[in-house]
Amino acid sequence: MRLLRATLTLLALASLLGGCGFQLRGEADLPPEMALTQMVVEDPYSTLPRRVQTLLEQNGVQFVNASRATAVLEIPVNEVVTQVLTIGDNARVQEYRVSHTVQFRLLDAGGAELLSMQNLRQSRDVSFDEQKILATSREMEYLRDDLAEGLARLLVSRLESVTAGSP
Repeated sequence: MRLLRATLTLLALASLLGGCGFQLRGEADLPPEMALTQMVVEDPYSTLPRRVQTLLEQNGVQFVNASRATAVLEIPVNEVVTQVLTIGDNARVQEYRVSHTVQFRLLDAGGAELLSMQNLRQSRDVSFDEQKILATSREMEYLRDDLAEGLARLLVSRLESVTAGSP
């Protein structure tokens, strides 16, 4: 009886989730031109390009040099900026805003745009506690990684919007 009740509950939850449009994220539906891709970015070892590369490789994209590439993913802007938001009575910073901006476009092997220049930006505000400097610097590092992760996923999502042969 318990097994039957658990099974029925599970089926009911599955049908509710399916009915509301929820679905697990599967493979990205990337354009076929991206099978062999060259990534052009100033610092390929920074967090965002490494995360984009991992996400795309998980979806069957091979990263190659220019001579073999069927597509070129250009990322001319990958910038993280930290700015002061508030300063306390003691002339010390109390809050920061960390912003991560990315610009990218996708070209085919002939240089034609498959996806025109796209701009993505995310930012988060952080309180600074001078009593917990180590914790705050670690939090900033996690925050930068989280912003890069979110932007990498958005970038791949935008690449999915490309249909073969159209910008």
